Amino acid sequence: MQLLGDLAAWHILALGIFLLFLQFIAREAGFWYGQRSLNANVKKDEGVNVIVGAILGLLAFVLALNLSVATSRTAERRLTSLQEANAIGTSWLQATAFGPGHGETIANLLKSYADERLAYIQADRDSPMITEAIAKTSELQTQIWGHLIVLLRDNPGPQSTALMTSLNTTFDASTAMRFAMIYTIPPQLLWLLLALNLCGMGALGYQFGLIGKHHRWLTTMMNILLTVLLVEIVDLGNARLGNFRGDTLAYAWTEQSFQPIPIPTAP
Repeated sequence: MQLLGDLAAWHILALGIFLLFLQFIAREAGFWYGQRSLNANVKKDEGVNVIVGAILGLLAFVLALNLSVATSRTAERRLTSLQEANAIGTSWLQATAFGPGHGETIANLLKSYADERLAYIQADRDSPMITEAIAKTSELQTQIWGHLIVLLRDNPGPQSTALMTSLNTTFDASTAMRFAMIYTIPPQLLWLLLALNLCGMGALGYQFGLIGKHHRWLTTMMNILLTVLLVEIVDLGNARLGNFRGDTLAYAWTEQSFQPIPIPTAP
């Protein structure tokens, strides 16, 4: 699985080519063995059709299962990123309501906090930026909480308590986001899918070998479609591979909202 991840990290197309190559090998090996059996005058058995159909049906089921898991991972990451971005924005608004002093300092720190969270989401697989963003996030949380403690002592009341609750939600959201970014498709499911795919292609090639017809164009089209689905499953299920990465749109909107708030004068 490390090899597949490295290929996808290098270029998602490289992963597709590698998977397509494996399918070609399995198909041609099955066809060769089927031709060998045909030349040896092995009596045709209708049970082969049943077995091939069963393998392909099982492949379709596991393919749908993996696709469902992968799409759910993507949906979870998007929802978690939206919740964290909203929590940061809410905390910033509540901090600015305190005016100059510790409230304003917390608001400024939250701007840097949003930048670090955005950097964490955008970091590539195995990038040192991931560790750096996590460390910086923890440091900013400590600084923000320190200013909050002073604010609670100087200004006890519902406004300070509301800010404390909001900041606690913001910090909890960062943990949830980190979990969502790390939690990918179980490798056992991907290995099962890959094994069934290769077995299915080998069995299909064997079936064609027994009848002496290869149908290369049709099987190649099938291999390409299966490869596209396999690549999309790997892409969707991993937050730092390919094109379907962690969604940063909500963070960008939150950072755009960090604008000075005009205070209206009393009528």
